[in-house]
Amino acid sequence: MPFLGQDWRSPGWSWIKTEDGWKRCESCSQKLERENNHCNISHSIILNSEDGEIFNNEEHEYASKKRKKDHFRNDTNTQSFYREKWIYVHKESTKERHGYCTLGEAFNRLDFSSAIQDIRRFNYVVKLLQLIAKSQLTSLSGVAQKNYFNILDKIVQKVLDDHHNPRLIKDLLQDLSSTLCILIRGVGKSVLVGNINIWICRLETILAWQQQLQDLQMNKQVNNGLTLSDLPLHMLNNILYRFSDGWDIITLGQVTPTLYMLSEDRQLWKKLCQYHFAEKQFCRHLILSEKGHIEWKLMYFALKKHYPAKEQYGDTLHFCRHCSILFWKDSGHPCTAADPDSCFTPVSPQHFIDLFKF
Repeated sequence: MPFLGQDWRSPGWSWIKTEDGWKRCESCSQKLERENNHCNISHSIILNSEDGEIFNNEEHEYASKKRKKDHFRNDTNTQSFYREKWIYVHKESTKERHGYCTLGEAFNRLDFSSAIQDIRRFNYVVKLLQLIAKSQLTSLSGVAQKNYFNILDKIVQKVLDDHHNPRLIKDLLQDLSSTLCILIRGVGKSVLVGNINIWICRLETILAWQQQLQDLQMNKQVNNGLTLSDLPLHMLNNILYRFSDGWDIITLGQVTPTLYMLSEDRQLWKKLCQYHFAEKQFCRHLILSEKGHIEWKLMYFALKKHYPAKEQYGDTLHFCRHCSILFWKDSGHPCTAADPDSCFTPVSPQHFIDLFKF
């Protein structure tokens, strides 16, 4: 029975062994000749390169495969292969749908890479990443972990460029580094998707980001026009009363002596406590001064340690109770309800995590 082979006596030619002897296979020979010509061209390019390094066939083939593999990995870091910016949240199999939706799938599908560019959604996404870092990191799939750190990288670079919200990112990186240290030390006791060396590299990257944020210097802007100090006192006071975070009030109070005086107003901190916490919580953590006055500023930070503060975001994800779909309101989703708006519920970061706890 004839078989196809390559004669060692004539490299580059393919032969067919028959009962009458060896016969050259023209089609295979032409194919091999084209491949050899292609390899010769590739090698001539490599030999004429500036580095002057000479690669053999196996090294060149390995380098080519590695480049393709790296290119594919870079493609998987993006989320462009999902056109819909919504996901059906199902926790059990039904006649229509089999399986269930995981946190990692939702994280991949909801286009958080674009959301961080929207100032209304930035704080929301950062808080969500922080909650995942604290308790849900090991539940993410390998692809979701790639997306997580890819989005985190974009957030850090954005903060380094525009100097907005560095404190939020510092808190996020601190929680993430603490979680990674615990997971790496307890390897074998907990589930880590991927090689341990990858996680060590990620931890080193996080530490480098923390150092960059620590060294971040705010450039003083030169402006000959109207500044914050030129505003009347009642307008400055009105600005302070619109803050919902005590640390923002303290930071603004460090700008000028006038703002510092306004930021220490007891009535301001009382309003802040009343906004975030209930009166029953005040009674449990009452702090009085020597004169018997309530120290509202100290109470605010004491209450924050024991109770979650009220969250406030410019835009959030929404959940449709009729369709069981999670989506960004601007993007919408294919709703079949008669009155869709009545079915929409805003989803806080903690609620987002709770949706995928089975």
